[in-house]
Amino acid sequence: MILDRLIEVITNFDVAAYARTRNFKNGTVSRLSPYISRGVISTKFVLELLMEKGLDKKKMEKFFQELVWRDYWQKIWQKNQNLQIDLKHPQQHVKFRTIPKAIVEGKTGISAMDDCIHEFYETGYIHNHMRMYIAAVCCNVGQYHWLKPAQWMYYHLLDGDWGSNSLSWQWVAGTTRQKKYIANQENINKYFSTRDSNSFLNKSYEELYSFKEIPEALRSTTSLTLKTTFPEQQRLNIDNEKDSYIFNTYNLDPLWSKNKDVNRILLLEPSHFSTYPISEDVMSFVMEIASEIHDIQIAIMEFDQLFELLPAKMEIHYKEHPFTNHYKGIITERDWIFPNVDATGSFFNYWNKGIKQFKS
Repeated sequence: MILDRLIEVITNFDVAAYARTRNFKNGTVSRLSPYISRGVISTKFVLELLMEKGLDKKKMEKFFQELVWRDYWQKIWQKNQNLQIDLKHPQQHVKFRTIPKAIVEGKTGISAMDDCIHEFYETGYIHNHMRMYIAAVCCNVGQYHWLKPAQWMYYHLLDGDWGSNSLSWQWVAGTTRQKKYIANQENINKYFSTRDSNSFLNKSYEELYSFKEIPEALRSTTSLTLKTTFPEQQRLNIDNEKDSYIFNTYNLDPLWSKNKDVNRILLLEPSHFSTYPISEDVMSFVMEIASEIHDIQIAIMEFDQLFELLPAKMEIHYKEHPFTNHYKGIITERDWIFPNVDATGSFFNYWNKGIKQFKS
């Protein structure tokens, strides 16, 4: 089972090596993000398994913070439902609202970036540090608005999480703070073991932050048509005498309602995937995970359509998520690491408040 494999990964994970090497291409990373994003496991679940090992808290702090970052972005999303617009400040110096053709084709001339993009199409995974590099090149060097490139990346990510993805792009583009993120070629060479010397990033930081001319490699733009391919619709076999538990691509928890005799329905809403499309590979990954949920049935329809099919006396259960605000029924709250802390202010404001309660 997937869950058994994940538990083994977590219990054997070297958090100290993660803290030292996570920014390097071949550094120690957990690869748990697709399963956290899809709700198979929660951040709290991961943390509690690690704490059972009696790890030194200082050694664990960096990985602990990364788990909390994910919760923080989700709570920001809860408060600001529309993450398709600039969150706090308009992105400055925007010339294009498409995506660089060189990014889509992996032909930027930055060898580490191009290699990672080609690998990304094959695996659905991209190193977190490289995600930041790509966002910086698009937004702060190429002067592209963050939204279309972020949608492109989300489309192919197995760990696609619109909260973490869009807000990370906005953090790079400077719409959530007063500063933009940028990296030069020396930085990329260091962390990805390359020796590029002729790219458009081969400049000092002072030059890059003041550089107004868009590099030739980023001037060709492209528009993408991103579409979702659905699995075959099954004939629903609903037992009207049982309650129904509604799963979706953000809640694929195999333990939720596991010991209950209920209807389990994986709801795929066409309207949702029209706005937030995912690739065939991502949908296949979702279906693979969902197959381990006992007696799961697939419903390709809107929630209101499903609601009309279910008898009025039936209890409908679903998990809280910004994408489920229009559901009706009984809400199961998610497992937050800091359940009683609001995401107001900066991440470290959230972290400091949460860790104080956590220790007490």
